[in-house]
This record gives sequence, structure tokens and C-alpha cells, in this order.
Amino acid sequence: MSDATARAAEVLREHRASIDRLDAIIVYTLAERFKRTQAVGKLKAEHDLPPSDPAREAQQIERLQQLATEADLDPEFARKFLSFVISEVIRHHTSFQK
Repeated sequence: MSDATARAAEVLREHRASIDRLDAIIVYTLAERFKRTQAVGKLKAEHDLPPSDPAREAQQIERLQQLATEADLDPEFARKFLSFVISEVIRHHTSFQK
């Protein structure tokens, strides 16, 4: 193995280790987010509020798209991701309504 190939392999390991740490951050952050949204869902159920809030959801999508643009992330990807998360949140909220 040449020095250049060995160095490339080392850089690849470093990138992958960083990606693994970031994946862990994403998972733990999502877990915390869902704990908060479940608390919101329970509060809504206790007070007979609807499980979804379309105005809030639209506002959050717009906000996340702006953040994505600032972070140099595809805003359409951010919209799709948040839409998926919102659908899960609504599913949880609906389950608390029963």
C-alpha cells in the first residue's frame, strides 16, 4: 500500500468516525424531540385539542427550509424530512386522543 493510499484510508476512517458521531447526535436529538412532542400530544388530549395544527406545521416547514438554506442543505430535503417527522408526531398525538 502506498503512502498516499494509506493516508486516504486514514482520512476515510476519520470521515466515517465523524459521520458515526453525527448519526448518534441525530438519533438522540430526534428521541428528545419526540419526548417533547409526546408531551404536547398528551396535553392536547387532556384538553380536547386537535392532534394537528396546520398553521404551526406550515410555519415550522418554512422555518426549517430557511435554516436549511442558511446551512447549505437542500431546503426540499429539509421540507420532506420535517413533513415525515410531523406525520409521525400527528400519529402519536392521534393515539393519545383515544
